[in-house]
Amino acid sequence: MSKLKVAAVADLHVKEDRSRSVSYTDLFAEVSRAADVLVIAGDLTDLGKPAEAELLAADLKSCTIPVVAVLGNHDHQCDAVEEVSSILVKAGVHLLDGQSIEIAGVGFCGTKGFIGGFGRHMLGAFGEAAIKTMVGTSVDEAIRLENALRATRAERALVVLHYSPIPETVAGEPKEIYPFLGSSRLAETIDRFKVSAVVHGHAHKGAYQGKTPGGAPVFNVAAHVEKPTGRPYAILEL
Repeated sequence: MSKLKVAAVADLHVKEDRSRSVSYTDLFAEVSRAADVLVIAGDLTDLGKPAEAELLAADLKSCTIPVVAVLGNHDHQCDAVEEVSSILVKAGVHLLDGQSIEIAGVGFCGTKGFIGGFGRHMLGAFGEAAIKTMVGTSVDEAIRLENALRATRAERALVVLHYSPIPETVAGEPKEIYPFLGSSRLAETIDRFKVSAVVHGHAHKGAYQGKTPGGAPVFNVAAHVEKPTGRPYAILEL
């Protein structure tokens, strides 16, 4: 079985004001030469504005390989998720929100994920309604991921998240904000399946690599995190 080269990056934060944001045209062209598939693990836009999504869609014209993505928290900021998603899908992006897609024998299973904390420090659904709602959202995202993993029939699976499933890849961020960077509920779901690798973003100052308790490799592919490629994106061979 031939290996599939996946370029993975997150946290592009495309801004409406081009004087404050870079163009990714050259980077996407470079990725197209280096990999078979591009994965973007959330925060494609800076404020979730349709105009930002349009700029990203224009940049993606230089990408000649399939693009798989999930949204991040920044992509929700302006409450225009449907419009932003529509623009990206029309640009050819396979946008996952609890679904999976198979490309060249690899199942890409994705959802945004959510906050909640890790291990024995994970937030429980106790007390005020707001806390219960927050935990309920975290559980719902884990269920979305489970649905995506159950849907794929591929022997190799890549999980695409924005929030981290483990604390190891957020190490470097202030410990006080760890609960807002991911949730162990995601790792618990991942470890019930055969998963080749996991990618996420969100933790700009985090660490590149870690593992779930069950041994699935996890990579923080935020553009700001140093990677073995020396580039903003990682290359994974699946």
